Amino acid sequence: MKKLMGTMVAALLLSGAVARAELVDRVAAVVNKDVIALSEVEKRAAPELSRVNSAVREPQKRAEERARVLKSSLDTLIGEKLMEAQIQELGLGTTDAELEAAMADVRRQNNITDDSQFERLLSGEGYTLAAYKDFLRKQMSRMKLVQMKVSPKVKVSEEDLKAAYTQYTKMESGDAEVHARHILVQVDPKATPQQVEAARQKALKLAEEARKPGVDFTELAKAKSEGPSAKEGGDLGFFRRGVMVPAFEKVAFALKEGEVSEPVRTQFGWHVLKVEERRAVDVPAFETVRAELEGRLRMQKTEKYVEQYVQELRQQASIDVKI
Repeated sequence: MKKLMGTMVAALLLSGAVARAELVDRVAAVVNKDVIALSEVEKRAAPELSRVNSAVREPQKRAEERARVLKSSLDTLIGEKLMEAQIQELGLGTTDAELEAAMADVRRQNNITDDSQFERLLSGEGYTLAAYKDFLRKQMSRMKLVQMKVSPKVKVSEEDLKAAYTQYTKMESGDAEVHARHILVQVDPKATPQQVEAARQKALKLAEEARKPGVDFTELAKAKSEGPSAKEGGDLGFFRRGVMVPAFEKVAFALKEGEVSEPVRTQFGWHVLKVEERRAVDVPAFETVRAELEGRLRMQKTEKYVEQYVQELRQQASIDVKI
């Protein structure tokens, strides 16, 4: 699913479909003459709000975190509205033929052979087929705008690459990769806070069971994990930093060999990890990682220039924030 959600630069910056505001909603902001409803903001913020509700216990801190998440989501939506206006003004919309070609590419990258399989995969990410098409169409249009307004400014020099490699070698030297297994307790993207907490309690019990003397983690994962790796005993193989989602990675690299973690929350649910083995990683030669480093630098610079571009659009627009 990683390929499904990460086919374009813009997806890292401005992800998600935007629902049209309904008059019955409380207005969160007015961008020029375009309304952003509070329900849009809450929908965009829902996964992060769920994390805050389950992870932050102190009421005042939880309220502050919720306010921060809502503000961040609103800022993102404002940026999207401004970019959409530019897309319309410049005639950069995505045609049906372009959309269908992109959908076919997504299916091909994820080895999807029929619509029902595709719909099941999308459902696991909280999308209907129609909603994902809308999401992808808007992402493609934004990418056209980024290519026109931002991409010409992005330059990666040889000096940039050498500096990035120096930093890369400092980070990789002495680092390790880990061989881990996990047990997943799935959480629906639309789960209530109570359902999230119930899943956490289930994961806690599994972690306790996994630590008992004589318990085979592999067999426990086969029996209890709700993830696709269950039949392999939750085996994730060896991986380096930067491969897994940050919350998962942070815990995996902090564990000692044979140690079992407390439940870790990701967008898929609650994970109980066990590190089987750690081993040192040799730093590859510059030419081996040159293309990867150049891609990272282009991504970083593109993000920076997109942020600047959106700020320029904000300065030129009439924006009235209501919350």
